[in-house]
Amino acid sequence: MRRVNMGKMIMLYAMLSACLLITLGDPVVEGNAVSNVDACKGCHGDAFDAYSKSVHAKQALKANLNGCESCHGAGAGHIEKGGAKGSGMFAFGKKADAKEKSAKCLACHDESKHLVFWDNGRHRSAGVSCNDCHAGHLGVDKMLKSSQPELCFGCHKEIRMLSNRQSHHPVEEGKMKCSDCHNPHGGFGDKMVKADSINELCYKCHAEKRGPFRVEHQPVVENCLNCHNVHGSNHRAMLISKPPQLCQDCHGSGGHTGKAYTDQASFKGSDPRKQMYGRACLNCHTNIHGSSAGSLR
Repeated sequence: MRRVNMGKMIMLYAMLSACLLITLGDPVVEGNAVSNVDACKGCHGDAFDAYSKSVHAKQALKANLNGCESCHGAGAGHIEKGGAKGSGMFAFGKKADAKEKSAKCLACHDESKHLVFWDNGRHRSAGVSCNDCHAGHLGVDKMLKSSQPELCFGCHKEIRMLSNRQSHHPVEEGKMKCSDCHNPHGGFGDKMVKADSINELCYKCHAEKRGPFRVEHQPVVENCLNCHNVHGSNHRAMLISKPPQLCQDCHGSGGHTGKAYTDQASFKGSDPRKQMYGRACLNCHTNIHGSSAGSLR
């Protein structure tokens, strides 16, 4: 059996006791840094309690980070001035710009796979910082300050308006989230969609529209947005306008009449066909996205 060196053991216990006293005692100021989070906890108890339950606190223990200062910056001046505003702790203050705020987060998250395209994203170029959407202490899913879509609607009010129209994706109903289609951290796709193109994104759910078809409808092949407003519409199937007006934007008078309907084609007029009511191109051309028959009928 190996003999225990009592002298070394006593020295080890002394060192551990000293470390424990430093950790639990008064704040230790080293240059412009404060190494004791108890000083922060004394004034910011609610924030500290929330932080202690977050994934950030767990990761900070693993990485042996320097408490609150790891994100907020040195707090010696802040404590010396009794917590006065503007006395240090600038990391997420109003005077810091979006790039400086995000840099604090990216110091740890720069290798996260979902942030690979952050520098190419619209949010970054628009001056959005990480803490505009994420809560550093404790938030909802993915540390967000609020749940989707309310968080996104805070800035994208025009999308909220569209999503409240009668025909819309089930985002408000909680069956879909904005991030199901968009990558808020950036990407090469148009509108930061999670696909190489709008059509490829739509085909993830609407695979039956992909084809290939023997007869293809060219606007469909080009872009689903030629006919649909994906955030909401007052027309069926989120169409940008109702048939036959939508079809008549492209199809003129060749073949059969393609002129716009007037009052004469309604119940008020003398036209016996009554084209405006109960009739539309889709009554005959049912396979409007493409067909393997001889036409789109």
